[in-house]
Parts: sequence; structure tokens; C-alpha cells
Amino acid sequence: MGMTITQKILAAHTGLDSVAAGDLIEASLDVVLGNDVTLPPAVKVFGDVGTGKVFDKTKICLIQDHFTPNKDIKSAELARCMRCFAREQDISHYYELGRPEMGIEHVILPDNGIVFPGDLVIGADSHTCTYGAAGAFSTGVGSTDLACAMARGKTWFKVPEAIKVVLKGKKGKDITGKDIILHLIGMIGVDGALYKSLEFTGDGVKDLTMCDRLTICNMAIECGAKNGLFPVDEITYDYISRTNPERYQADDYTAFEADDDAEYSQTIEIDLSEVPFTVALPHLPSNTRDASSVKDMKIDQVVVGSCTNGRIDDIRKAAEVLKGRHVHPDVRCIIIPGSQKVYRTALDEGLLAIFDDAGCVISTPTCGPCLGGHMGVLAKGERCVSTTNRNFVGRMGDVGSEVILAGVPVACASAVLGRVGTPDELGEV
Repeated sequence: MGMTITQKILAAHTGLDSVAAGDLIEASLDVVLGNDVTLPPAVKVFGDVGTGKVFDKTKICLIQDHFTPNKDIKSAELARCMRCFAREQDISHYYELGRPEMGIEHVILPDNGIVFPGDLVIGADSHTCTYGAAGAFSTGVGSTDLACAMARGKTWFKVPEAIKVVLKGKKGKDITGKDIILHLIGMIGVDGALYKSLEFTGDGVKDLTMCDRLTICNMAIECGAKNGLFPVDEITYDYISRTNPERYQADDYTAFEADDDAEYSQTIEIDLSEVPFTVALPHLPSNTRDASSVKDMKIDQVVVGSCTNGRIDDIRKAAEVLKGRHVHPDVRCIIIPGSQKVYRTALDEGLLAIFDDAGCVISTPTCGPCLGGHMGVLAKGERCVSTTNRNFVGRMGDVGSEVILAGVPVACASAVLGRVGTPDELGEV
């Protein structure tokens, strides 16, 4: 029996000729990731392991992004713990606020060329599955597994079954990867891919930008998937050649392809031309609707950003919708570039001026409001349209608040209209 892309990557990192769904394996790791929330608990466990030193200081990435700039004393202590550990271990990829390469972890790792096709990546953050957009196997783990991985450079996996998602056709105007993944989650539910690999294929893949793919893989976890994965194509090669030219030229990576006889537990087909502007209503990412069917829902806040939709393509799209328009007087619109590089590019291109003219708040890169941390926490009874990835009860603030998930065009159109809306409603400027 042939293997899926996921199975081939796992086999390559275990030294086995093949693996099959359900196998328990121990695999070597290319990248190990921790952030300011998950790294501090791992530091204590790392000390208990007793190795003293990390397995490879060049393969560990530590990023301050969840509560930075530090919102209170507790978050400052978490940041200090990470900073001290990074210095003690001489970690090569340590990113702190204000540096040119700094930002939200799942934005900067691919954009800084740290993840490549065929890599095996774990991170103590559930949205580590983002990097499947670049042809890597990447998945989230807990802080204990992070600690052991930092010490040993290996971890265990149960090889997942796979779901084949066949994408056909071309997406409509202003439809994004966010609409596509919300559409899929709405089809199969929040546990529809539980501990399975979502492997995307079909002629529709070539119609998806790298930003679309990163967004789709980022939210694979929201339907329970172990990971999401796209095949490597010219769009992938163009991206990695720009993010890390040296490694691209060195050709020290492998772009795996699924075998024709690979086994899948399920096949799902999606015609991209039929995917509408899609939103997820409270309080699950699977509670999806065509955005045009819920236009009576008034809102108090809009958030554009996060590891899901804070990339430069997202910020450009937001500026395209907001240029010459103004945020509704009853709405707060917060724009959060996903990295310092994205922020500077947006500044150089005049995008931040567009947001300022539109009446938006512009934030330094941070996870911030996505997890109800800061920079946009909701009060009881408030409703937010957000480009983030989760809308659970109390996710962005008070348990009596509501979060509606949407893509950037819908979020920005909603900011202007003061209610859930779509960009085609705005008319000419």
C-alpha cells in the first residue's frame, strides 16, 4: 500500500521505509517551537529531564507573541522566563518585540524561511499545523512534550489516517482561504477530522495563494485534524525561494508527493466557485453561514490580524476594502499586522495611512485579542467580527460576548457597515 505525504514525511524522520496509519513511532525533529505562554511551564520540566542543554540550539524557536507587549506583571514574568532560558541556552531563533524579524509565531516562522517542504515540526501551540502550507508536517503539542523534545530532539507520534480534500475550480472575487476552511469545517464539524491528516489536492490548489494555504492549514485544528498539508508546487517554490534563498539553493529539503495508491479514510470534494463569503457564528468554528444570510447582526468591534490572517496579503486586502471609506461610528476596528516585517511593509506602502484615515486602531504585532489577552478584549453583550481562528464562549473577553469568524474582506466590509456585511455591498468609493 502506498503512503500519503504525511506518512512519507514521518517515515523519513524515523528511518523506516514505510509507516501506516495507527503505527506508533519516534521521529527526529527539524523545528521545535515554544511561545511566552507554553515555554515557561516547559522550562521546569526541561530541568527535571536533566540534560542541561537543548539538543540543538539552531532547531529551537522561542517567540514572545501572546501577551506582548507585556500587558501585566504576570505576562512580564512569563516573558522574563523565556528571555532568560533563551540566553542561557544560546537559542539561535529567539524573537522578541521590536526586532525586524519579530511577530506572531505562525506568521514569522514561514516568512523567515525556517520551515521548508518535508520538515517535521512540533510546537507548543495548537495552530502549529499552519506550516503544512509549505509542504511540512507540523502539529501542536503540550508543554511537557515541548520540554522533552528540546532535550532529545525527538518525540513520539501515532501515524494519523488521512482525509483527501479535493479542491476544484476557481474561487470567486474576494473569496479567501478563510472562507474555504470555514466552509470545510461547516461541512464536517469540529471533530470531523479528529486526529487525521487533511491533505489538500486537486486542480483548485493552483488557484490558492500561499496566504490562502497558510490560513487553511492554520485552522485544520478547528475540525480536529492532526495536521493540514498542501502539495509542493510552483507557488510553494516561489515562496520559499524568497523566504530563505540560501536553503532553497542548497536543495537540502524534500518535496514529498502522495502515492497513487495511498489510502484515505474519506474523500471530500469542494468546488471553489461555489464557496460563498462564509462566517462562523458563536460559539463554534463549525457554526457556519453564508455571510449574506446574517446581515441583520449589528457589531461593536472588528479585528483584522492574528496568526490566521495577519500576513501582508491580508493587510493589503484590508487596505483595499477600507481605502476611501470610514469605519462605522458604532464600531471599533483594530488592525494588527502579523509581524514587524509586515508592519514595515504596510508602512512603506502607505497602508497604515489608509487605516488611520478610515478610523482604525493600528497595533504592534501581537496575538492580543485573539485569546482575550489584550488590545481588544470584549465586554459583556459586545459582538466582534474577527479574522482570528476561534470563537468559543469567552474567547475574546466576557462570557457574554460574541465572536463571529470571517475573512478579511467580510471583516472590513462589516467594519464600514456596522453589521455583518460583504464587500460587494459597499459600492464605489
